Amino acid sequence: QVRLVESGGGLVQAGGSLRLSCAASGRTFSFYRMGWFRQAPGKEREFVAAVRWSGTSIYYADSVKGRFTVSRDNAKNTVYLQMNSLKSEDTAIYYCAARGGSYSARYYSTDEYDYWGQGTQVTVSS
Repeated sequence: QVRLVESGGGLVQAGGSLRLSCAASGRTFSFYRMGWFRQAPGKEREFVAAVRWSGTSIYYADSVKGRFTVSRDNAKNTVYLQMNSLKSEDTAIYYCAARGGSYSARYYSTDEYDYWGQGTQVTVSS
């Protein structure tokens, strides 16, 4: 049984920072890649960032590149998303996801992830 639990969301002013955490439990040794996605009201869930469990490949959406940093601590089975210079358009529910098994080039697609957390709300006030 795999479980992903996000934390660290909250209310922050524009220009501020937050760090999200995703604690994984269960068959974490089978993870290939971890992803962060977000969903704003009335919009589809969109890709934010992804990192291989080994840490060798990292990807970002253009909208967050240079402001967000994804990292992982395998000893703690935890993935982080450091968000700086936050904007009002970053307001959304942020979800952590895990892909088990093998390589997939579609790191940006929700279909390529097998496990999901419950999400954490991030609200940026302008």
